[in-house]
Amino acid sequence: MKVLDFPLVKITIAFILGVIASYYIHFSISLTIYWLCLFFVLFCTSYILNLKSSKKSILFGLSSYALSFILGALTLLSHTENLQKDNYSNCKSAFEKPETIVLLLREKLKSNDYSDRYIAHVESISNKNYKGKIIINIQKDSSKNALIIGNRIKIQTILQHNKSNKNPNQFDYSRYLANKQIFAQIYCQKSQISVSPTIKKDIWYYCAKLHSRIISNLEKSNFSRSEMNVSLALILGQQQEISQDIIQDYQYSGATHILSVSGLHVGFIMLFITFVLKPIPNTKRGSFIKLISILIALAGFAIISGLSPSVLRSVVMFSFLAIGNHLRRNGNIYHTLLASILLILLFEPYFLFDVGFQLSYLALFFILWLQPVFKNIYKPKNKLIIYIWEALTVSFAAQIGTLPLCLYYFHQFPGLFFVTNIIILPVLSFIMIAGIIVMIIAIFTSPPLFITLIFEKSIYLLNLMIHAVASIESFVIRDISFNSYYLFTFYLLIIFSIVWIKKPNFSKLVFVFCSIILVQFSFILTKIKSESEEELIVYNEKNNTLISERTGKTIILYTKNKLSEKNRNVDSYLVGNSISLNKIKNIENVLYFKGQKILIIDSTGIYPIKSKPEILILTQTPKINLDRLLLDIHPKIVIADGSNNNSIQKFWKNSCIKKNIPFHSTNEKGYYKL
Repeated sequence: MKVLDFPLVKITIAFILGVIASYYIHFSISLTIYWLCLFFVLFCTSYILNLKSSKKSILFGLSSYALSFILGALTLLSHTENLQKDNYSNCKSAFEKPETIVLLLREKLKSNDYSDRYIAHVESISNKNYKGKIIINIQKDSSKNALIIGNRIKIQTILQHNKSNKNPNQFDYSRYLANKQIFAQIYCQKSQISVSPTIKKDIWYYCAKLHSRIISNLEKSNFSRSEMNVSLALILGQQQEISQDIIQDYQYSGATHILSVSGLHVGFIMLFITFVLKPIPNTKRGSFIKLISILIALAGFAIISGLSPSVLRSVVMFSFLAIGNHLRRNGNIYHTLLASILLILLFEPYFLFDVGFQLSYLALFFILWLQPVFKNIYKPKNKLIIYIWEALTVSFAAQIGTLPLCLYYFHQFPGLFFVTNIIILPVLSFIMIAGIIVMIIAIFTSPPLFITLIFEKSIYLLNLMIHAVASIESFVIRDISFNSYYLFTFYLLIIFSIVWIKKPNFSKLVFVFCSIILVQFSFILTKIKSESEEELIVYNEKNNTLISERTGKTIILYTKNKLSEKNRNVDSYLVGNSISLNKIKNIENVLYFKGQKILIIDSTGIYPIKSKPEILILTQTPKINLDRLLLDIHPKIVIADGSNNNSIQKFWKNSCIKKNIPFHSTNEKGYYKL
């Protein structure tokens, strides 16, 4: 691949590898700076030697990549806010007792049934300067929520660490927030909040005010609420008020990407502006006017949509594409993409671990790389067939590029994605153009009734088509086991296959066959791993007791109450380990696992008198004297699952501390694995 000969490609790859290494290995800052100085000296020395020599020095190339690698590692460390002394996560007292905290509201999040949620910036804790992003959950009540972005609020409360996943193979919400540099949350009532009369009027305040004005003017023009919520998601990326049923329809039809403003939407904006500016001649001056107009339009769209990370990423990406097009560097479009990746990661290296970032760039890369191959397979002459064929090829190219990653993260595949993309693209194209016009008008005044009506009905039609596709649930393949082995090997197979298809030769075919062998090895490794493991899991289930015993691929589920339907916690475990459930049994008082005796005491409080177990499991809040019980049975560990009362568990914990016996609460520490 000639694209790899470009120095920026190797530098960007080395930088990305440095970011990844720093994320997983956790380098120390002092050691990283030491290596940075060493590689910088080596780079400068090799550069000077390279200038004096007529031959290219290997040392100069290696030192360049080493310097890029260590710069990537240092960039991530410098953006890891909890490593900074003035980050609130380092104020231990705020997590132990109530402190007076001053916050600045920065972003409104989607509310749940109980709370209004915001991202806020910490300014001080007990009059000491601290900083960092935090989530504040304000309990809903009958009074109106008068808070706006830019409000500075004061509250006396305890900070709470983000809760990690409580059951195996589930989405790790704690890590997700940590990647966004959010390390804690606040839970409070409106009565506890003191709001400062002064408002900080920065760009975030004006963006929020702009959103409020748009929504107010749309409501004045009698815009249907459900359609308006979808339009705000499509145009502005505001998903806070959209219903769960609509989100589910978009997921099942394979159209979730259109609800979050990303590359697709920014691409539409760029194409529309390019079309409008088509009459301007392609002279040097005309081309420059087009470029400036596109960049201003993209920046304006980013501001209107609230400067969300996904929009900023896409705007930077397409701005680079516009600049590359202006410089007549269409042949180096991959280099333009890499330049945009490098620039984004220099300012926000944690974007690399964001699913949206990964999917956006993969989809665009495979559209540019693979779609021309599909397009050349068949060349229709009818305009309608040309449109359908191009929509299909773009859709398939993007889907092939993102499929392994989607299976790895979401474990499901919408079989009718190609049907969805064909039928929604014409409507979506119109909605995007009409929506931008409506939103621009709504900034100043209430849009005319006929424009609002057309826009509303087009969204209604879009929702109707999405629902029709989503209702055919038999085409939605769920619970697909797909681990990191599969992810890596399948991408190798896809890449080597495309390289071979583009320019077939024997050596490339060898790589294809090698990648097929690696895929087979990934299946074999997964099979060996799943068949060799033995473990017992005590799940964190609030209204039930669940314990699974696994020997290889044989898994028995012990439960207090019979499962009336599929259990999400158990399903996550089964899918994550590529296994299926064999038996469901009622829990007994005594279990044996790998020679260890496990005593289970439920709400009845009944247990064998002369039992001497290694493990004691307490469920359903049994009425027992734990101090006396521990004297009798002397277990090595006590486990309390999620079905127990929280206040009782505090007493149990103290009893275990007095007897020097480990206590594991699944509410606090998550599932227990033996």
